[in-house]
Amino acid sequence: MTTYVLIVTCKSTRRIVAAISNCLADQGCKIIDFSQFDDLDTGKFFMRVSFISEEGVNKQTLVESLKPVAETFKMDAGIYDAQKRMKVLLMVSRFGHCLKDLLYRWKIGALPIDIVGVVSNHFDYQKVVVNHDIPFHRSKVTKENKLQAEGQIMDIVEQTGTELIVLARYMQVLSDAVCKKMSGRIINIHHSFLPSFKGANPYKQAYSRGVKLIGATAHYVTADLDEGPIIEQDIARITHAQSAEDYVSIGRDVESQVLARAVHAHIHHRCFINGNRVVVFPPSPGSYASDRMG
Repeated sequence: MTTYVLIVTCKSTRRIVAAISNCLADQGCKIIDFSQFDDLDTGKFFMRVSFISEEGVNKQTLVESLKPVAETFKMDAGIYDAQKRMKVLLMVSRFGHCLKDLLYRWKIGALPIDIVGVVSNHFDYQKVVVNHDIPFHRSKVTKENKLQAEGQIMDIVEQTGTELIVLARYMQVLSDAVCKKMSGRIINIHHSFLPSFKGANPYKQAYSRGVKLIGATAHYVTADLDEGPIIEQDIARITHAQSAEDYVSIGRDVESQVLARAVHAHIHHRCFINGNRVVVFPPSPGSYASDRMG
């Protein structure tokens, strides 16, 4: 039996849950996981339903059956095949910890995605990528060729059918045009010291100030640099006895974990952009275990 995921965003009102539940039941579907959230501040309603079709109803039939409900409640809704892997393009510069972590999780089945390629403005990780039988694309970026380089990247996106771009410590700022075109489909990772300790060597700056918590933030990319809606965050506590090098090592570990969790949430359709915030529903029961099984 095929497992599907239904996601819904609309104005909060009564009878939404009943209408969707009844529609799915009429099509011979069984709900296996359900999450919802009413934002009292914005008046928006968000829902994610994971279900199976016990009578073998196909996706198109389900879409057609839900149209009257979607029209009644003016929903922004979508149905996805939970077994279909999202096509992801990774981008990296010279810090490879997040890239290598994502590749490892992908290889063991913990991150069920199709990596369509890796783009970098350097050659540092070409061999690593090629050894994973993944296409590697060098895109050198300068002030003079920035628009041309981004054009090449967007060509790769179009040719591969990329659904999500992950900036795995890609250190070039994307243009407003790219951010708007891929809105809600680019995830970035950085340390959580911002707005403090900007620029080079943020961990060394943090060390010199005696910071006691190191963290990382994964967010959707917008035209406002490093200010997009936050998907995932985490921290690690440190002490005065640890060196500047320890700060860097611990920080990289936190960054890798936070980025992987953010990507995992996005590819399973658990993220809903809500203005400047993101509604992130918890993983379905057993989802991480089933991912590890490939």
